[in-house]
Amino acid sequence: MQRIITPCRRIVVKIGTSSLIHANGKVNLQTIDRLAYVLAALTNQGQEVVLVTSGAIGVGLDRMKLTTRPQAIAQQQALAAIGQSELMRLYAQRFADYDAQAAQLLLTHDVFEFPGSRQHVLDTIDALLAAKVIPVINENDSVATDELDHRTTFGDNDQLSALVATRIDADLLIVLSDIDGLYSADPRKDPSAHLIPVLTQLSDQVLAGASGTGSRFGTGGMVTKLKAAATMMAAGKQMVLCSGADPRVLLKVVAGAPIGTWFGPERAKEG
Repeated sequence: MQRIITPCRRIVVKIGTSSLIHANGKVNLQTIDRLAYVLAALTNQGQEVVLVTSGAIGVGLDRMKLTTRPQAIAQQQALAAIGQSELMRLYAQRFADYDAQAAQLLLTHDVFEFPGSRQHVLDTIDALLAAKVIPVINENDSVATDELDHRTTFGDNDQLSALVATRIDADLLIVLSDIDGLYSADPRKDPSAHLIPVLTQLSDQVLAGASGTGSRFGTGGMVTKLKAAATMMAAGKQMVLCSGADPRVLLKVVAGAPIGTWFGPERAKEG
C-alpha cells in the first residue's frame, strides 16, 4: 500500500528528549536550531504549526551538571522547572533568528478533562496560529504527578501530541524520535528487522513487537508512539514516525517523501 500525505494546513510536530539531548547529557543545540528553522519555514509557507516538545528534565540535568536522573518526584519536578525555562529560552532565541515568534503552553490532563478549560486552551492555540505564532507545548511536569488526587499526567508527550492534534483538528502529526520508523522487530537486537513504511491498522502482532524506551533521559518508547498513532488513525488522521536526528526532514515529510513510517486513517476490520 502506498502512503498518501494529504495537503496539510495544520501540523503538529512532536520531538522527544532523545533528539534534544546528546548521549553525554548535553543539549543538542544543532537540533534545536534546525527545528526552529524548519518550523519557521513551514509557517512562512502558509502552514499552521504546533510544536510539542519534551526535554525539560533533560535540559535541567544539564544545567545542574547532573548525570543521573533523581528518583524523588520533587527533585524531578524541580529539574523540570529549571530545564523548562532554559528550553524555552533556547527555542525563543533560535526562532527569533529565523524571524519567527513562539509562545509557551504548559498543560496537564485536567485542562482537557474539563470543558471550560479545554475550550480556553483550544481558543488560545487558534488565536496564536491565526497570528502566525508557533505554540510550543509541554506537559507541566512541575505540577503533574500521579501522587495528586486528580488526574493530571498525560504519561508522556507522545500521547499529549496526539491529543492536541486531534483536538485542534490537525491534518498530520509528525513524531521525531531516536529511531527512523517502526520496524518488524527491534533493529538494535535483530539484524533481520525491516522498516514498515505504511500502516493503516495496528494489529496485535505489531503492538506486541513494540519495545520500551531507548534513552535514560526520556520516558517514552515505541509503545507510547503506537498509542499516539492509534489515536490519530481512529480520528481519521495521519501520523508519520521518523528520525529526529535532523529536523529538516520535516520539509520532506510534508512534501510526501517516503520517510519513516506513515500511519494512515484506520480501516474497518474485516469480518
